[in-house]
Amino acid sequence: MNSTSVATLEQAQEMGLRPEEFESIKEILGRTPNYLELSVYGVMWSEHCSYKNSIVWLKKLPKKGPHMLVEAGEENAGLVDIGDGLACCFKIESHNHPSAVEPYQGAATGVGGINRDIFTMGARPIAQLNSLRFGKPTEDRTKWLVKGVSKGIGDYGNSFGIPIVGGEVYFDECYHQNPLVNAFSAGIVEVGKQISATSTGAGNPVFIVGSATGKDGIHGASFASKDLDEDSADDIPSVQVGDPFQEKLLLEATMELATTDAVVGMQDMGAAGITCSSCEMSAAGEHGMDIWLDKVPLRQEMEAWEILLSESQERMLVVVEKGKEQVVLDIFEKWDLECEEIGVVTEGGTVNYYWGDELVGSLPAESAVLGGGAPVYHREWSEPAYYQEYKQFSIDSIEQPSDLKAVAKQMVALPNIASKRFIYEQYDSMVGTRNMGTNAPSDAGVVNIKGTNKALAMSVDCNSRYVHADPEVGCAIAVSEAARNISCSGGIPSAVTNCLNFGNPYNPEVYWQFVGSIKGMSAACERFETPVTGGNVSFYNQTQIGDKVDPVFPTPTIGMIGVVEDKNYVMTLDYKAKGDLIFMIGSNHDDINSSQYLVNIHGLEKSSTPHFDLEEEFANQKQLQMLIRKGAINSAHDVSEGGLFVALLEKGMPSGLGFDITLPAEFRKDAILFGESQSRIVVTVSEDKKDEFIDLMMLNGCDFDLLGHVTKGSIRVDDEDWGTVADYKSTYDNALGDILTK
Repeated sequence: MNSTSVATLEQAQEMGLRPEEFESIKEILGRTPNYLELSVYGVMWSEHCSYKNSIVWLKKLPKKGPHMLVEAGEENAGLVDIGDGLACCFKIESHNHPSAVEPYQGAATGVGGINRDIFTMGARPIAQLNSLRFGKPTEDRTKWLVKGVSKGIGDYGNSFGIPIVGGEVYFDECYHQNPLVNAFSAGIVEVGKQISATSTGAGNPVFIVGSATGKDGIHGASFASKDLDEDSADDIPSVQVGDPFQEKLLLEATMELATTDAVVGMQDMGAAGITCSSCEMSAAGEHGMDIWLDKVPLRQEMEAWEILLSESQERMLVVVEKGKEQVVLDIFEKWDLECEEIGVVTEGGTVNYYWGDELVGSLPAESAVLGGGAPVYHREWSEPAYYQEYKQFSIDSIEQPSDLKAVAKQMVALPNIASKRFIYEQYDSMVGTRNMGTNAPSDAGVVNIKGTNKALAMSVDCNSRYVHADPEVGCAIAVSEAARNISCSGGIPSAVTNCLNFGNPYNPEVYWQFVGSIKGMSAACERFETPVTGGNVSFYNQTQIGDKVDPVFPTPTIGMIGVVEDKNYVMTLDYKAKGDLIFMIGSNHDDINSSQYLVNIHGLEKSSTPHFDLEEEFANQKQLQMLIRKGAINSAHDVSEGGLFVALLEKGMPSGLGFDITLPAEFRKDAILFGESQSRIVVTVSEDKKDEFIDLMMLNGCDFDLLGHVTKGSIRVDDEDWGTVADYKSTYDNALGDILTK
């Protein structure tokens, strides 16, 4: 396609633009765009880049907080003050569609892209997490996806040299064709030394640095902004190809560059490549750019529009202070990386693209970006019929099994409960010597902040079945569980990034799920004082086969960081000693709603969310934080999927210690053992600190129960022998791997 040929409505629609959007582009330019210019708007006005169907609601999320340094939308990633003159830069993003058609490269480049978002701000990445969703693990397609995604994450992350310190993996049939691959990265930078993604100073040169440009990833942002269908495999050219060793060089060059005064602004080339970087940096700095596309280093022959849209990995755009070009050239030559001057900052807000002396495209930068000329839609929504149907469920309709021991053994073998070690053992969790959870696990990933007495706790969480049942409550639970994991690990929740994975926003029932999730997230973030620093919206996560369209469960993944202000407060989940007392903080309920027990043991999918009270959740976490700082407890672990029994078992498996508990008689045993009512935390207390613990618990009125004590390895429930921890551990460790390798 000739870059300068006059564009047509048919071409606009092929790029995902609507007829009225094509008319808006003509009105902005005062003429019909050429093919290159239309391509710019095609990617910049895609859902992936413009958030045109979500920005109205995203603006309602809380953005203010006591530690905020950069608010949502201001930079490539969020930035919060963690004390000692340091800031944490962190973000989560999706790479769902690429991973669905080419799982290895889709997942690998998701890891690469999120790390670049961190280090282009001048922060050195120190930890990664991921949140993965797949279909039924018995299906061949799922096995192929799991193998490719986990190997892609492992190969890229291990080679890049940043530890993966935690994450989650969830299986459900709704993700059969459309897996979710959400990657999180966090880095550290000195306060005030971060680099901005902006372009200012007319006459300042513009450099492209990193890898040479190829045809991989062209129209990748547009591909991520449409439904997957039977022909999506033909879009493999839209999947980028990563090189972690090149990215490692780029990281070190960038860190060295950040120590100079030569950089005006810098941005990663992710979605939409040079297009996005040139337009967004120009709009942010209220300047323009002249870019010569024929100067871009290439690895194959390409048209001008292809160069502009390429999403080749390991590249960045850097605006340099005029007169300091040699500083930049010398650094990139040292690291054996491409560094080519391809443009100049100009007055005004116009971005001009040239091929030699020929102007091949020109447009106002502001017109292409979020908050400027990009369209903003107020979508309609409607409550789906299933919502009220789910609310009709009653536990009284479920007969309690006579053999709960047999149920317990079935529970630990379920894919969503069993160990995910088959996947995470492919990841390097120890590289860099920062991971503080390599010897004893905590509910959150905990990393050492070297040179200080602090640590960072971080978690990714979302129970999408809860969100499907009730988006507002389910998303508030997702925020609360992320916070609970951080509190259980000794941290104080600080701030949130999110990855909002939903179906087609033009479906009113899908949009109802999205709106409800935003409301629930807002309420919980405000209560925990954890502002949303940014993130990613991924719509169109559904599969169309013939006339049947199946959206995935709404999955608003929450990435949260917290600060452990003293490393002595780091708390692990494992039992420490035989004889320690086992207490549960939180209230009991006859509740099995949306539990793995109800779905998998009883085969009933239609129920509402488990019991949840935001005020109780907040109070219990504040109480736990105080107990840790008083040195009153030896371990802490939250109750989540699988219920109390699984939580108790997970506490015992690291050391082989067991438990002897007595259940409260006024509740159903199956509900207490396997129900997933929220805000419950299991802690252990030394016998000699029992009185102190009880005195502290009485201060604030939080519910708590003495369940029993830690044993040498046996498990007893209500004076009945339930075997040993070792009996369950073999099943727990191997069940998922056995399924995936059959």
